[in-house]
Amino acid sequence: MSKDYYSVLGVDKKASKEEIKKAFYKLAHKYHPDKKEGDEKKFKEVNEAYQTLSDDQKRAQYDQFGSNYQNMSGFGGGQGGAQGGFGGFEGFDFSGFQNGGGMEFDLNDIFSDFFGGGGSRSQKRKGRDISTEIQISFADSVFGVTQKILLSKTSKCSTCDGRGAKPGTKMETCKHCKGTGKVHEAKRTILGTISSTKVCDTCAGRGEIPKESCDSCKGKGVLHKQEEITINVPEGINNGDSLRMTGAGEAVLNGAAGDLYIKIRVLPHSIFKREGNDLIMDLDLKLTDALLGKKESIETLDGKIDVNIPEGVAVNEILRVKGKGVPVRGRRGDLLIKLNIKIPNKLSKKERELVEKLKEEGI
Repeated sequence: MSKDYYSVLGVDKKASKEEIKKAFYKLAHKYHPDKKEGDEKKFKEVNEAYQTLSDDQKRAQYDQFGSNYQNMSGFGGGQGGAQGGFGGFEGFDFSGFQNGGGMEFDLNDIFSDFFGGGGSRSQKRKGRDISTEIQISFADSVFGVTQKILLSKTSKCSTCDGRGAKPGTKMETCKHCKGTGKVHEAKRTILGTISSTKVCDTCAGRGEIPKESCDSCKGKGVLHKQEEITINVPEGINNGDSLRMTGAGEAVLNGAAGDLYIKIRVLPHSIFKREGNDLIMDLDLKLTDALLGKKESIETLDGKIDVNIPEGVAVNEILRVKGKGVPVRGRRGDLLIKLNIKIPNKLSKKERELVEKLKEEGI
């Protein structure tokens, strides 16, 4: 059964060689078996399709006879044909991907993904990300708060300021990388032998090492210690939200510190609950207050306010107080007051008489 190589690469039958090359690059990157979610079978299909469509003679034969063109007499016996599996990359011209090449990719990116730092570029060192959790009050979640915590983590050495050298001493050229900060290595893969460049582990990419090591960090530039961190919790934060503090994670020699992630736990309030940007509370009313109305003084997160209860309010009616809710991006939600009318379980003789009179009035 003939295979549709154009469909495999996701290109039109009139696609140019550059479009075919671009499609192959993307799919090879996606399905490469060395990647975590790679697919060897699909990778072989993509390679097979590319080896045919990138060659003008093979493409012409394929367009005329389909994928069985290899069996046609006079074609060349299939030597080095499309069934080359992983070995068919000799025909792929990578030069179009170098230095932009009019393409939107860099070939170094695919090698970096495949082999963990290949190509001609070295990877920037970065410290480990860490996480913690803090508890704040309900009011602090509404209005924001600044909180200090003590973390035990790898931090920059304050004695040598992260240099790893004893204060007042000099640095010397790293003999392992000869001062370049990079080392080259060759790695055998299914694509053949790939030359790659990585950061020198001896000097951490600096190209130099301490002549005399710092007594505090033993030349590492970092050490494990307790450090006080100031966390600015913004107003309107929700329970379960996380904050990210760039560079507040663990430090690393000659690199950027990792990030700190803080998960927020908001303690419940005895009166208020949050719904979006609004605050909700219950207010118990006597039957007479519901019938006649009254002015009620209530405690809010902003302090005491007076609320006018109109006469004749219904059970579970909600009063809205504008601008007393949660502030988000400069605007505040509202305070919603749910009215609970309390009906007495027992009536005194006098109360019964009064209610009977109300009944007579049709109330």
